[in-house]
Amino acid sequence: MARAKAINVKIPTVRVIAGLEEALATLEADYATQNAKEAQYQETHKAWKDEIGKWAIANFSKSENLRTSYRSWNNTLNVDFDIVTKEGTFPAEPEKDFEVIHSSTYRESKKEIQNAIRILKMTDEETVSTSTYNAIAQYL
Repeated sequence: MARAKAINVKIPTVRVIAGLEEALATLEADYATQNAKEAQYQETHKAWKDEIGKWAIANFSKSENLRTSYRSWNNTLNVDFDIVTKEGTFPAEPEKDFEVIHSSTYRESKKEIQNAIRILKMTDEETVSTSTYNAIAQYL
């Protein structure tokens, strides 16, 4: 097996600070808009579920393995069935195009980025060492 060699580079401190400030702004913007994005996704997902229901009813004649369950205590009938589909005939489920950030993760990441920015602004060094960069690389 080949062993990975360590990379030793010097990155300008100004560029690292700018990258961290940009990452902080992106984090704050993503966190601020995630509720609106989640509401949009839920709306799209509900529309998809309605479309699936209509699709299932329209294709009920192709169903197999029909199962029913009547609940007399609340007068409901559950109907469960399988429809074998060909690829591309089933409506595609919408996917989230954003990452949900938990509040504790947001606070922790924001605090670490802000601390890194403060420390880097205090240094007189022209460049950031590889070890320092590795410690903050996850945010860049």
